[in-house]
Amino acid sequence: MIEPSLFDDFYMAKKSVFDAYFRFLNLAQAVQALPSVPKLDAAEERLLEALTASWHAGHALTVTETMALSVAGAPATVHRKLTSLKKQGLVSVDGSSDDLRIKTVAPTPMALKYFEKLAACLEEAKKR
Repeated sequence: MIEPSLFDDFYMAKKSVFDAYFRFLNLAQAVQALPSVPKLDAAEERLLEALTASWHAGHALTVTETMALSVAGAPATVHRKLTSLKKQGLVSVDGSSDDLRIKTVAPTPMALKYFEKLAACLEEAKKR
């Protein structure tokens, strides 16, 4: 257990970082409550984040690779969440021109706008 005085010293030294993080969380929750923003459960959000991060890094995951992700749970859960994200218009699943058996998953412009809103929250939280 951390002694209260050590914890207080640590917290005060990092207070601005904590404050910015919690401002970000509050702003992000406000954005996620907007009617124009799709309602995602925790597993869908983690899956969308993983898919978009991979895509942003230059690697669009295939459906098979997506099913192997453990961020959203078991493969059956991942499949169900992927289907939900597709129905909500947040991801597209497209066949490869080389091999029609391979389908890649990519974020849609709607998903990118969602992350753009969250990034704006981060920028706003850092300003104060």
